[in-house]
Amino acid sequence: MHKTLDLIIIGGGPIGLACGLQAKEKNMDFLIFEKGCIVNSLYHYPQNMTFFSSSDLLEIGGIPFATTLPKPKRAEALEYYRRIQDKFDLPVHLFTEVVDVNKEKNKFEVKTTQGIYFAENVIVATGFYDIPMLLDIKGENLPKVSHYYNDPHYYANQNVIVVGASNSSIDAALETYRKGAKVTLVIRGNEISHRVKYWVRPDILNRIEEGSINVFFKSNLQEIREKEVDIDTPEGVITIPNDFVLALTGYRPNFSFLEKIGIHVPATGTRIPTHNPSTMETNIKGLYLAGVVCGGLNTHLWFIENSRIHAKIIVEHITDKKQYHNSSAT
Repeated sequence: MHKTLDLIIIGGGPIGLACGLQAKEKNMDFLIFEKGCIVNSLYHYPQNMTFFSSSDLLEIGGIPFATTLPKPKRAEALEYYRRIQDKFDLPVHLFTEVVDVNKEKNKFEVKTTQGIYFAENVIVATGFYDIPMLLDIKGENLPKVSHYYNDPHYYANQNVIVVGASNSSIDAALETYRKGAKVTLVIRGNEISHRVKYWVRPDILNRIEEGSINVFFKSNLQEIREKEVDIDTPEGVITIPNDFVLALTGYRPNFSFLEKIGIHVPATGTRIPTHNPSTMETNIKGLYLAGVVCGGLNTHLWFIENSRIHAKIIVEHITDKKQYHNSSAT
């Protein structure tokens, strides 16, 4: 494709779609590339997941998100965003991964698995759900270890270790326990995270207090073997039987990709990619960040509800630049 577009959006999640809606409103010539299905990250959320946010806070483009419950579930969100894409005929190229972005003079060459495209501006809205934070311990590569959790039925009547104290970990612990699993939580800190959904936190605390779910605080998983694990606890290393490990220790943005396309990412600390919060433009003019990717390792900073505004900020900045350029040319 030799035509130069106004904009290319990398990522077809909620924020990528929100950017598309803003671009369409401004009559931009644009494309969205998504390496998987529509809102691919949400698709890989646990089947029974309930969002922390209410449906109105997950809306994009001012389009109402009607639900029957105060907090929408994964299936409702998938349907909502799919209908958004369909209703507004947003040009999303699915199962098309962007592998490189290079700027030549005043335009970007965007290489994808389906071809090469050109654009004056690029938005990276790739989220952080694709790369798990590893434990880096012996046995982590065993088939029984997963960094993602889907359906609790799979773990019925099994000895299950869940690593972590955040929402995903606690949801997995409670759901697998209620399907008959013998659940043990391994938590690095000294308590259940206060970021856990307010209606879920009392549930897990009660299950721990009554002994239904075992927990090791101030502890780390040390080694994983086929039928058992070693846990480093304040009382020393203990070994317990184990069939499955859910290492739900969080995820991170694809820093390698960001660095590959020229975005500066600090090597240490929170690793927040360089960008101007007032425009969302990175250290490369015309290359923007949107959504949770902006937070680096601080993945709790940005959510759909508070990063929706990025779409409007970016598209307005692109529009203002174009108007300024046109007026200067005349």
